[in-house]
Amino acid sequence: MTGTDAKSIGSSGDNEPRTIPITSPLYLHPSDNPSLKLTQTIFNGDNYDLWADADKNGLDAKNKLGFVEGEVKKPEAVEGEDSLELLVWRQCNAMLKAWLRNVIDEKLHPSITFTVTVAEIWEELKGRYAAGNAPRVHQLKSDLYECKQGRESVVEYYTRLKTIWDELANYSKVPKCTCGAGAMIIKEREEAKVHEFLMGLDTALYGGLRTNLLMEDPITSLTRAYALVLREERHTNITKVKEERNEAAMAMHHYGTGRGRGGFSRPDAETEELPPRCTQSGKFYHTEDSCYDKHGYDVVKSRGRG
Repeated sequence: MTGTDAKSIGSSGDNEPRTIPITSPLYLHPSDNPSLKLTQTIFNGDNYDLWADADKNGLDAKNKLGFVEGEVKKPEAVEGEDSLELLVWRQCNAMLKAWLRNVIDEKLHPSITFTVTVAEIWEELKGRYAAGNAPRVHQLKSDLYECKQGRESVVEYYTRLKTIWDELANYSKVPKCTCGAGAMIIKEREEAKVHEFLMGLDTALYGGLRTNLLMEDPITSLTRAYALVLREERHTNITKVKEERNEAAMAMHHYGTGRGRGGFSRPDAETEELPPRCTQSGKFYHTEDSCYDKHGYDVVKSRGRG
């Protein structure tokens, strides 16, 4: 076995180097180090299910999931001395403890500092923070019912919805069968998602489009509904920008041609901002504090001297 596909851990009695194959959970790649983060999701005490799923995926990619699930047992010492396998196991255990700490909020570190194995850390966190299925499912369905677009963009709103859908799917698995029932359940769930997505949209912006989509028979797919709503949002934003530009241009033209009525020829050419306007006389280039109509010419002139 070459050095490229195995890790040397010592020598046997015949002086041949002993190696750990890369398929072994005890194998550590040369790039593995204690500062590695397996996921960008940081566990803060309230997001256990989301964090655990992301972290388990990272551990599985590193072939280290067996450590936290207790499948990779600690080797026994041989004749009172640590075996090479035990030394390597300790190295992996220490590395995984560092990886877990990197994705756990610092305020939770004291509660796991003196835990010996990574499996014990995992079980302790699971016992303390993993919610039971029924309460969590109830909370998720409540969040789903209250999930409305509000001031969010369509992308942000859909992302919130999909996060809830994905977690709910973890608690409600579709049965595997050959009778077609599983396919029917999946179809019904997808149709329910379309209704949930459309019902939570801003009615003022997408009420017409929603009505048209709901009238289709059979109902459109979630992918198509999302694409159409996203296209409508982009069209609305483009139209809004054009209208704002037109209004600004009309205002500039109005003030620019009102020399005789407004008291100035045009706004500042560099900043394109209108000059100050008096709330007393309605004229530009002065404020109420320096208005001749209100205070008189002599008073304003004396203020200027002061």
